[in-house]
Amino acid sequence: MPPEKTLRRHALSIFRAALRAANPEHAVEAALALLPLNRYRRIFVVGAGKASAAMAHAAESVLGARITAGSINTKDGHLARLRRIELNESSHPVPDQRGVDGARRIAAIASSAAQDDLVICLISGGASALLPLPAAPITLSQKQQTTRLLLACGATIHELNAVRKHLSAIKGGQLARLAAPATVLSLLLSDVVGDPLDVIGSGPTAPDSSTFQTAWDVVCKYALQSKLPPAVRSHLQSGLAGGIPDTPKSGDPCFRRTANRIVGSNRIAVDACAARAKALGYRPMVLSTTIEGETRDVAAMHAAIAREVVASRRPARPPLCLISGGETTVTIKGNGLGGRNQEFALAAALALEGVPGVLVFSAGTDGTDGPTPAAGAMADGATVARAAALNLPAAAFLARNDSYRLFAPLGDLVTTGPTGTNVMDIRLLLIR
Repeated sequence: MPPEKTLRRHALSIFRAALRAANPEHAVEAALALLPLNRYRRIFVVGAGKASAAMAHAAESVLGARITAGSINTKDGHLARLRRIELNESSHPVPDQRGVDGARRIAAIASSAAQDDLVICLISGGASALLPLPAAPITLSQKQQTTRLLLACGATIHELNAVRKHLSAIKGGQLARLAAPATVLSLLLSDVVGDPLDVIGSGPTAPDSSTFQTAWDVVCKYALQSKLPPAVRSHLQSGLAGGIPDTPKSGDPCFRRTANRIVGSNRIAVDACAARAKALGYRPMVLSTTIEGETRDVAAMHAAIAREVVASRRPARPPLCLISGGETTVTIKGNGLGGRNQEFALAAALALEGVPGVLVFSAGTDGTDGPTPAAGAMADGATVARAAALNLPAAAFLARNDSYRLFAPLGDLVTTGPTGTNVMDIRLLLIR
């Protein structure tokens, strides 16, 4: 097998190891197996996220008929076979009416819980968009417009969630407020750098560290004041003035019987990558699991390290597997089709043009990358030349954020379909 194909095969093997390690079903089953079920009169299961269906399946396998009722909002196609818990498909990353209807049902279930009941909340990446319950009088379309504005200007997940929590009736600890005084156990599959409880899924059962002021600062940072729908702007300004109660903070009585537990993270997935790379004969080197920033800049940094390894065998000798995790952002400047992982691979390909023996791999652990059917893409030092032979100028495709349409004809897309998990992105640079 040619070395280039070997590198591609190894990269996919390493990525699959990450997906196995981030399997939410095993983590949820382990977390629920030790629950003292006889303490509770009724058990309810609610939640949202791209992996929430798989998490709900695990909850059913442990709790069975003890589940009184439940409802989960998941992304279209991210399904599991459930018997007792309702499964509601809805839109991501821009919420839709199906998501609102499901969130309203989840809020009703939480509100029905009494002091001797247990509410299990299953949250994974994507929950912020999949749990939309706009605070009155904001409409879904107005919240959709706000989300699109924030995504288009490259707002980070922390910034996006700070705004969404303050336009919501359920996020930022407000689901715990609805469920009180019941016991609440939230099991979280983290897709956020650093695993902050109040940011994962916009923290529906966690004390919220952000305020109306935080949300308004984000709006001002990206100069969106005049672009926001009037009702959204009015709501945020009313909150600033104290006319609307803020989200519950640490010490609020609604959290006295609430526990939030992280059961899966990017760090666990990256550790599995390192172990698999070592088994394949590479020297694994984890750069970081907390990488954020503009995708093109992050790609340039990774490519620079790879070039240094090739030129001087620093910081380590090949065969080497550089690994990083986290979640970058793309500032959209064109009208192309792609996602942050495909854009990373394309930007790295340009930076590594002509460099032999290096494979770049970047993919989302949820199996999706932007509004495309791919999880990510692979590239090497010959990618730019191969694209040019097909009359696909790589620099022009990058300029218009059109990475998907470049990698598709090259056959270098990474396509997994929904994986049932979501712990941010995995980036690999294999250097032979």
